Amino acid sequence: MMHSSWSRFPIAFVATILFASALGLVLLAQKTQQEQPPPPSPPPTPPTTLMTPTTPMAQDDSLPPAVAIDAADYPSLQTALDALPVSGGVVRIPPGIHELSEPLIVRSGDTRIEGCGSATHLRNLNRTGQPALFIRPEAWDSKPRERLWRIEVCDLRISGNPDSGPGVRAVGVHEFLLRSLAVDRHGSHGIVMDRCEENPRVIGCNLTYNNGSGLHLLGGHDIVVSGNQFEENLDALTLLDGFNLTFTGNNVDDHLRHGVVIENSYGSVITGNMIEECAGTAIILDRGCYGIAVSGNAIAHHLGGGIDLRGAWGCTVTGNNFVLVHQFAVRVSPGSGRHTISGNQFTNSYVGDGKLKRAEGIRGPDLWHLDACAGVVLDETEAVVINGNQFSGLTTRAVEARGACKRLLVTNNLVIDHGRGLAAGTSSIEPGEATDSLFEANLAGPQVLEAAP
Repeated sequence: MMHSSWSRFPIAFVATILFASALGLVLLAQKTQQEQPPPPSPPPTPPTTLMTPTTPMAQDDSLPPAVAIDAADYPSLQTALDALPVSGGVVRIPPGIHELSEPLIVRSGDTRIEGCGSATHLRNLNRTGQPALFIRPEAWDSKPRERLWRIEVCDLRISGNPDSGPGVRAVGVHEFLLRSLAVDRHGSHGIVMDRCEENPRVIGCNLTYNNGSGLHLLGGHDIVVSGNQFEENLDALTLLDGFNLTFTGNNVDDHLRHGVVIENSYGSVITGNMIEECAGTAIILDRGCYGIAVSGNAIAHHLGGGIDLRGAWGCTVTGNNFVLVHQFAVRVSPGSGRHTISGNQFTNSYVGDGKLKRAEGIRGPDLWHLDACAGVVLDETEAVVINGNQFSGLTTRAVEARGACKRLLVTNNLVIDHGRGLAAGTSSIEPGEATDSLFEANLAGPQVLEAAP
């Protein structure tokens, strides 16, 4: 019998030879790699066009310690605030009505200003457009990059008059927290945050009856606005040139114009809010917004519209309830597109058994009493998905494409009791002149008259 020459060597010896050979190859590869020049570094990521985040200064142990100040021990609130060292502290304002003819100015970081709830009332008597509380770095006008860090204002009421400025104006404050404030009746906005870039938070406040926005944000990022109530301001919230807003769990009611207005923003979420009875539109996204999610909101009873995507791209509108929204529930305007609108409910006040909560129907005594609800309007837009929605009790079409639309995907929607404000026989979904589009697999029930003749 023939045997291979390998059979003369023990198995362990063969394994040792193979291991030594492999180790030599690895060492040779490492030496070769070491002799190669390192790969070029990737190009740096360009900075954002909205703002450049600022790194906080290191702790300076040479500063005096922070202090606790009882404002009742000082001749005025301003002298109490001026008694804070640069290292900050807490100023406690006692109950009572504290009348202000000029702004209270806060210039130190790591500072907390607290009252005793609405029993501590700052009343702004100024009639030249000045704020009640002005928070800013000492040299903010000559050094625009200077910032304050970590300021809190909590547990008090700030009221104004028709000629006053905002209740709170903050310029260049990072990690700013406003909590449990009542801010009302100002001739301007309730709260203004200007270049408060890093992590501003507004939590649990009541912002009411202000002639501007309840909350007006200029710039800023990683913003949290949560658990607040907005009522009868001109607009509830405006965000201009900021990004990464979390607007959640808020109650927005009875606004004289719009609810939430966002311009030039991205990466934000508007979710879990109740937005009711705006004379204008509940939510507006404009001027280059992109990548914003609007989900899980109750958008109820607006004389204008529900969500107006005016200048917005790549946004998601899903899981919202649109009830009694008059002109349009969602509008995608020219200069806006690539949106997904799915899983929403569009409805009127129907409560079963042929009954309406708003028994006046589509011919009520005034606009607020109409049983009206609109659908989706696509106005010279492109690349929009409308899928898996229910449209019921509408006074308009469910979906209407206008002008030169293209690449629309409108599928798997349910439409019942539609077009009650339109002539009999009006189609529920109108593709118009849309090109490269698909309108199919939609289930449309009969048009139920209360239709127009």
